[in-house]
Amino acid sequence: MRCRTIRTRVPPLLKSWARAPLDLAMEIVETISGTRDELTPPRRLRTKFVHTITAREYREAGQAYLRFFIELCALKPDDIVLEIGSGCGRIAAALTGHLSDRGRYEGLEIVGAGVAWCQTVISSQFPAFHFQTADVYNRHYNPKGRYPAQAYRFPFADASFDFVFLSSVFTHMLPDEVQQYFSEIARVLKPGGRCLITYFLWNDEAAEFYRVGKSRFDFYCDHDIYRTENPAVPETAICFSERFIVDLYAQTGLILKHPPWYGTWCGRPHILSGQDVIVAWKPCG
Repeated sequence: MRCRTIRTRVPPLLKSWARAPLDLAMEIVETISGTRDELTPPRRLRTKFVHTITAREYREAGQAYLRFFIELCALKPDDIVLEIGSGCGRIAAALTGHLSDRGRYEGLEIVGAGVAWCQTVISSQFPAFHFQTADVYNRHYNPKGRYPAQAYRFPFADASFDFVFLSSVFTHMLPDEVQQYFSEIARVLKPGGRCLITYFLWNDEAAEFYRVGKSRFDFYCDHDIYRTENPAVPETAICFSERFIVDLYAQTGLILKHPPWYGTWCGRPHILSGQDVIVAWKPCG
């Protein structure tokens, strides 16, 4: 491991205390103005998961993912869909307007507050949308989790899903954990099924943007196949070697139909999204 220096950071608890009055004030504004619809959670819950914190940004982000799914992954209304890291329903809410009565959505999330909100608000209106808690340990998001991610088995049968997606999940997981999840994704996908996963991918271009100071993240701690910006809690944000990730697809039998769509996180001009996006298929035979 190579780290230039240990940075001084504001403890997360202090950050949350400092943010609480602003969250409450903004929630009042959203209520009075009517900008938060019934499928958008209150700001104090949204900010546990995403940096797009206004109600409008939250909805727009969900709709953007839906467009990716349709255009890049041929998502159909009757598909059976699995989201790993369903948060507080940002993308699930967008999918409620696309999946038909013959489609189904399953969401797994390690933060119980997000699951509880989705079950109460989304599942009650859309019975084909199911959410459950995966009590998996993560030093950043679920430090009291019972089960290690590197041994976790998704609670679904083999070949259950047409489409699996993970948004900003592997950006918070360590290599052996990612490897296990890759195996599980390949297991639960149907032959011909598709998956979309977002990352921070380290390659020569990202390294150059980082070198000249354009990156929004300071991945200064080098662990060879991955980099972090917080040595004390690596899961805060993790950037993987692109070669390592591409090799995992090959090892699990998933086929990339297109090179990665690179994101803006390291200072690139806008192309598709903030993070890097990879779409893959499970072979039919």
